[in-house]
Amino acid sequence: MQTQIAPAHPSARTATAPVVAVVATTPETVQDDIARAMDLAGAAQFLPTGNRTLLKVNISWQHWYPGCSSTPWQIEGVANALKAMGHTDLIAAHNGTVVVDSYEGEENNKHKAAQDKVGLPAIHLDSPPNRWIDYQPQADMLALGDIFPEGIQIPECFHGTNIVQLPTMKTHVFTTMTGAMKNAFGGLLHRKRHWTHSVIHETLVDLLAIQQEIHPGLFAVMDGTFAGDGPGPRAMRWHIKNRILASADQVAIDAVAARMMGFDPMSIPFIRLAHERGLGCGEVADIDVRGEDISGVNWEFSGVENTFASRGQKLIYWGPLKPLENMLLRSPIVGWAFFASNLYHNGYWLKTKGRRRIEAALKTEWGRLFQSY
Repeated sequence: MQTQIAPAHPSARTATAPVVAVVATTPETVQDDIARAMDLAGAAQFLPTGNRTLLKVNISWQHWYPGCSSTPWQIEGVANALKAMGHTDLIAAHNGTVVVDSYEGEENNKHKAAQDKVGLPAIHLDSPPNRWIDYQPQADMLALGDIFPEGIQIPECFHGTNIVQLPTMKTHVFTTMTGAMKNAFGGLLHRKRHWTHSVIHETLVDLLAIQQEIHPGLFAVMDGTFAGDGPGPRAMRWHIKNRILASADQVAIDAVAARMMGFDPMSIPFIRLAHERGLGCGEVADIDVRGEDISGVNWEFSGVENTFASRGQKLIYWGPLKPLENMLLRSPIVGWAFFASNLYHNGYWLKTKGRRRIEAALKTEWGRLFQSY
């Protein structure tokens, strides 16, 4: 039997302008730069030291690809900075997906190496001893109540903890860009989360509302050392951008990242919806950006691009195959979709374009740092 729990009281929200720290970095200084970004963004103010703190690691692919998943230096730097603030109960949280094995990803992305280096234990949310428990949100849900009428479930270990999201700066085939808000998608929803792809923007807003109910402290540290442009989160073109971002406002950090990549943040539905619902600030003009002046920054990343696999998915979610969505993606035959995705990404793309791009990335200074773990 699943346990039913009530929401915790939301964290206090201030009426002052939200702060987003943007710090330039190098492989030699990245650990100090992560700590500086967190300090500029007021991490100590938003993360009570008396609580367990989860570092929500991003694994978008079980293979290493630059800009795709959390970096080992991101995990190491955040863990060390939190320890310096007085946090003694830290744990890395990993999730798998229907096409990504979290244990394999933890190894290949050198997350485990970084965790071992700083003595950081880990939990895999899809495996024991973690349990999923029923949760009734206080906030009105835009999508999750309709997608999961039988009830919403969250990881038992999340309730009452601080959480630090560890996204990377990259584009996404479904959401234009992906950052702190999208990073919660992997941890807070179970393996049927792909059922929500047709309402992905509304889902991310619902998840942020739930996070603000269950977590006494909420923060994000975004890695833009390698940044990804194109059909993310996997089949991207990588760029070295040498940036670390940090904020307690999940909407604001995504808005600033979007602006730096060349997008109008308020044109991205999940940012606009979250802003309109008062869950954070999506207007960059109203955000206190500290560390680096981003007023002239525009990386000119492309808008939404597609892969062969994502074109097929969009035909099901929003195109002529929409009437077949339940049969194709929510019935026992759904395995065909997982097989097709793995065949394309792990078979064709990784062994052609991906492999050459990975080899080139490993020859860079950040690639050499990655190999040092």
